[in-house]
Amino acid sequence: MRQNRPLRLWRDGQSTVGAWLSAPGGHTAEVLAHAGFDWLCVDCQHGLIDYGAMVEMLRAISTTETTPFVRVAANDPATLMRALDAGAYGVVVPLINDREDAERAVHACRYPPQGGRSAGPIRAGIYGGPDYVAQANQEIAVICMIETAEALANLDDILTVEGLDAIYIGPSDLAYALGLEPTGDNDDPRHVAAVTEIHQACRRAGVPAGIHTGSPEFAQRWLDMGFQMVTLGSDTGFLRNRARAELAQLQRRTDAPDDS
Repeated sequence: MRQNRPLRLWRDGQSTVGAWLSAPGGHTAEVLAHAGFDWLCVDCQHGLIDYGAMVEMLRAISTTETTPFVRVAANDPATLMRALDAGAYGVVVPLINDREDAERAVHACRYPPQGGRSAGPIRAGIYGGPDYVAQANQEIAVICMIETAEALANLDDILTVEGLDAIYIGPSDLAYALGLEPTGDNDDPRHVAAVTEIHQACRRAGVPAGIHTGSPEFAQRWLDMGFQMVTLGSDTGFLRNRARAELAQLQRRTDAPDDS
């Protein structure tokens, strides 16, 4: 079976950098996959991506060495299994609040006897290889999101779930849990303290920690802290930021006084 490179790196204590895909379409996914990210995550929770578009985006990512992940819309066995059967090598599961939620996610992603995933990797078997079913339990990453007040209260218990491969922080929803504005990258001391607390709990439990960012500055901050799954930004964010920067540069030139 094709190896899950980010998962292997996490197990070796190393960090990875990825990006988020929220706009449907194979072309954008392929372009960003060729940029050299360790992984790309197709966002089927808040993105504009349906199942058909997700499959084509996974196929586009497969033209490179970048590993494809999917954030599913909900912690639902059928939804998780469909994403995995389509070729996702990791699933990011939102709104995990307690141990039972995490156990349900892991169970849906593991073939028996470790779990209850149904056999039928219609595309995953092509992408992963002929021994996919035999090896998938060791190569598929189950990544649970910590982003609610309930999850913070139950974090240590969640981290003991067998088969949990990583924790991923959603900063905006975490801000809601702390009574803050959902600004994404957040410098509020309460937010920074909560992120630090989650990371420290993950280190104690030996579970890789990940976090969503929207800038190189925050991505580097969390990499320096020791986060192993760091999102640099998103497809739409990269497009918007580059367009704004170049437009502003052009406008400055246009507005400059004519010294002639």
